[in-house]
Amino acid sequence: MTLELSIRYVHFLGIFLLAATLITQNLWLGSRVEKHLFRKLVAIDGVYGASAAVVLFTGLTMWLWVGKPSVFYTQNNLFLLKFGLFVVVGLLSAVPTLFFIRQRKSTREFIDIPSILIGIKRLELALLMFIPLLAVLMARGIGI
Repeated sequence: MTLELSIRYVHFLGIFLLAATLITQNLWLGSRVEKHLFRKLVAIDGVYGASAAVVLFTGLTMWLWVGKPSVFYTQNNLFLLKFGLFVVVGLLSAVPTLFFIRQRKSTREFIDIPSILIGIKRLELALLMFIPLLAVLMARGIGI
């Protein structure tokens, strides 16, 4: 029981950190960003990726090893949709991350951010907002 509670707690902390970093990126991201703010965006993106890894690892642990039987999740269409949305958000985040990595050593005073990248970050945030709703419905047994 203590292991399960610990994993769930770390899962929630990871979710909160993931949401906070994604919101921060969306607030700071503009069509043109000063170099010092861009460096912060790169660092925030690293924390975003690490928090996503924590959420994925703890989520898979709860699904496959601790807590409810894995069939509870596997046979729930809302869980599959929730997991799918998480994967889509993760795949979408690869595009901005690659841009950040390529531009992080730029010597320019301002970094021009492509509008498609800003759109992707906005889409990530919009999709992320549906995941808690699906989790609540799933926990109530809806979707089985």
